[in-house]
Amino acid sequence: MLSLAMRSIRQRPGRFLATLLSAFLGAAIIMTFNSMHDTAAAAGVDDVSAETLTLTASVVGGYGTLLVFFAIASTLTVNVRQREQELLLLRNTGATPAQIKRMVVGEAVAVALAGALLAIGPAMLGGQALLQVFKDTGQVAESVDHTFGTAALMSGIDITLLAAVGAAFLAVRRATRAFSGRGGQVLGRWRVFSGKAALGLGAVLVLSAFVFDPTDEALMAGPAYGAILIAVGCAVFSPRLLRALLDALDGALSSLAGASGYLTVRTMRPRVEQYSGILMPLILFTGMATATLTMQSVENDEIKASGLAKTVDAKNLETLNLTVVGIIVAFCCVMLINTLYAATSYRSREFGQQRLAGATPGQVLGTVATESAVLTAAGVFFGTLAALAGTLPFTYVRTDGATLLPDQFTGVWFAVVAVAAVVTLVTSVGTARKVMRTPAVETVALAA
Repeated sequence: MLSLAMRSIRQRPGRFLATLLSAFLGAAIIMTFNSMHDTAAAAGVDDVSAETLTLTASVVGGYGTLLVFFAIASTLTVNVRQREQELLLLRNTGATPAQIKRMVVGEAVAVALAGALLAIGPAMLGGQALLQVFKDTGQVAESVDHTFGTAALMSGIDITLLAAVGAAFLAVRRATRAFSGRGGQVLGRWRVFSGKAALGLGAVLVLSAFVFDPTDEALMAGPAYGAILIAVGCAVFSPRLLRALLDALDGALSSLAGASGYLTVRTMRPRVEQYSGILMPLILFTGMATATLTMQSVENDEIKASGLAKTVDAKNLETLNLTVVGIIVAFCCVMLINTLYAATSYRSREFGQQRLAGATPGQVLGTVATESAVLTAAGVFFGTLAALAGTLPFTYVRTDGATLLPDQFTGVWFAVVAVAAVVTLVTSVGTARKVMRTPAVETVALAA
């Protein structure tokens, strides 16, 4: 089956581009920040510089691992679902579920390894640029030179490969269980457990804010991590949340968007599991970016109002937060574009069938736009809940009870939502328009 996997990649490389891009970007992020471990461990680095570099590498290493797994999982899930007929044919011709798993996992490992190797050069350049940022802000001594060593190289390759293997195994297991009619019950139990664990731990970390003093430099850590974990929990439960939202919006969408709204609900209901791959990056992006940027803005304003100068630790925290948010924004946007493009381009036959059944091109595009609006609204709503869960306790403690919802939240929220909406709508509608340039009869015949 491994030889079959290699032949599958050679014959249809375009099908694996989304996974390759996710692996490449994820490995680049992990290697870039873990090179700070190598730099901190080099000879002649002072203790203050080493502490700053180690803190950065440790914090972002956790973010990176989580983001890489979600990115590769979403693209591999789309890939496996697009190949249901192929996998079913293999199953019917004698291939066992274990053989199919080995084939898909082998493909994922090969693509992830290629992405990780391609990321080495950009990661070296990224590590040098990141180190220069710390030097420019006075957090690392000018004499420190960038080092790209074993910690960066092995962490990038190992984490990327482990994420690819785990994501591929879960995706193909769900598909093979669907073929056998069992519906992925075991996976459902693990999903519920992991989602509840993320929500529970997130709530504990959010409430930990009330343990600290308003001026404690560690105050932001608990609410920030808590908001991220709550966003992860919402992302895990995204199929259930989306199904409930569609039930609530059924009549409203049909009234406001007409035929497109009616088609949207009927199209999305049977595919909530598939759309969850798009909701995940939306929820993570909204929750993580809004919470971190708002809390950092509150912290900056409080320090300015006190008339005190920022300490080295405060500068470290600000640089770290802004760097992490920048990476999250870029990575989640690419992950979202990647997943949307792969999911929408696969629907050429569906669009052709709708047009042959009487739907106009405008109605089909309207359906795609309405789907994107619903997904954006769902992702923003649950991401905002996660952001508020972390922001409100932090603001209340930091302002010594004077403020609960900070003024900075509104501006940050609108900026984050604007980015999420533009990326989702432009990618999905643009891809659908490109797919529909092919005549409907031809797309149905080619996909048959």
